[in-house]
Amino acid sequence: MQRANYYKVEPELITYLIEQEALIKQKVENTFGVTIWELLKLRASQLNQCAYCLAMHSKQALEYGESINRIIALSAWQDAPLYNDKERAALALCEKLTLSQHIDDDFYLTLEKLFDQPSLVTLTVAINAINSWNRIVKMFKPTVDFNER
Repeated sequence: MQRANYYKVEPELITYLIEQEALIKQKVENTFGVTIWELLKLRASQLNQCAYCLAMHSKQALEYGESINRIIALSAWQDAPLYNDKERAALALCEKLTLSQHIDDDFYLTLEKLFDQPSLVTLTVAINAINSWNRIVKMFKPTVDFNER
């Protein structure tokens, strides 16, 4: 079924989200790095079962230099020895926020040991952004493209 083209129907709203992505990219480049950002996008998209975003962000992660093995292992990141402490903390935060789980003080203190306050705010907004995109895409179901670029 053909659903509404969200960009054509409400370009002002979608442009705002696109501009937010550009600002987040600028912030992550100066804080925790683009590859962690792409891992967060992929993990949230896995949890939200958003095929469109998985296709898009797998390609982007590869373009930013992420390895295919780390992308493949992402759904089992807790058991895979491929991620550092900072990445693990960011992925745990991604899961907690995506699944609406409680962020207790102990976990927050763990995050504070690895990320400064601007990075924590950026992480949170970045996770919120991909969750927003996942929900928009799941609603309007644009064509998924898993073809290589």
